[in-house]
Amino acid sequence: MPKIRTKRGAAKRFKLTGRKKVKRNKAYASHILTSKSKKRKRNLRKSTLVAPSEERRVKRMLAC
Repeated sequence: MPKIRTKRGAAKRFKLTGRKKVKRNKAYASHILTSKSKKRKRNLRKSTLVAPSEERRVKRMLAC
């Protein structure tokens, strides 16, 4: 059986941490920023972890 190829779109969006958790950037930070508060925009700059329910699916896309 052939190896599973990495989904390149997922590889650009997700990174693995040292403990093999999946890190992602937050959505809604690209446009229509005038209606969002400074605090909200600042929090959107921070990265976060993928939800445990989605983690298995994302790891499969990353082929790890």
